Amino acid sequence: MATNGVSQRKAVNEDIAEDMGPHLHTLKSSGAMTISPELFEKLYLTPKTAPTGDFRKRFANPTPLGLMGFVISAVTFAAIEMGWGGATTLDGVAGIFFFTGPVLLLLALIFEWIMGNFFSMMVMGMFAVFWLSFGVLETPSWGIAASYSATGDAAQGAASKGYNTAIALYLLVWGFWLFTTFIFTLKTNTVFASIFLCAFTSSFIFSGAYWKVSTGDYKTAMRLQKAGGAVFFVLAVLGYYITVVMMAAEMRMTVNLPVGDLSHFWPNPDAELADLEKAE
Repeated sequence: MATNGVSQRKAVNEDIAEDMGPHLHTLKSSGAMTISPELFEKLYLTPKTAPTGDFRKRFANPTPLGLMGFVISAVTFAAIEMGWGGATTLDGVAGIFFFTGPVLLLLALIFEWIMGNFFSMMVMGMFAVFWLSFGVLETPSWGIAASYSATGDAAQGAASKGYNTAIALYLLVWGFWLFTTFIFTLKTNTVFASIFLCAFTSSFIFSGAYWKVSTGDYKTAMRLQKAGGAVFFVLAVLGYYITVVMMAAEMRMTVNLPVGDLSHFWPNPDAELADLEKAE
């Protein structure tokens, strides 16, 4: 019976290895698992580089954790911006801006930094501070909106030109930075690049919505808000998908979900450097 159990486990492992195809293979000399550049970028959202330690063997992959926090916050944010179910404000879910997205993103950021995953670290930090900054705006106790009113009325301050223009400028800056980051995502995969495409697009749309509020054009502002929410919802769905892809790969599931690898369109400087070192 023990022999049959070993044989069955061996057969299952062979099936998994066959389904994973070129992505995974086992090194018989050390028993360690090596990962292809394509699968590495799917797991860590950053180009594969030469390892400087054994952190990836000692620690779990932190990227899905950070993305999970981002996705939960993003779906909630997008749904409210679109007015689903009659939702009008973000006050009731201000916690997502402090304790859902940022906490998980900051934890992921720390371990991405420890593991040497530069681009993933940048992304986690970027979205963490984005949610935190919006959390401050949506928390009345900070008194930001009220400071724009001569009487200290938060509602009056939130409708003021100065308040809305300031947020519009802030989102405009975010849009340009997200566009810059989008350019770098073109070296990873199509899904991740599409996330940042939606991110900078929605940032510009939301900026336009605040501009319209500052000029008193509330009808156009509402349309832009819903449009921005819709684009942000697409972003959230893509984030959900790539998180599931990474979790499936980490759990060694036989389903190989596509992400549209883009790394093969770019030269690999690490491989070229290794070839030069061998030639010397």
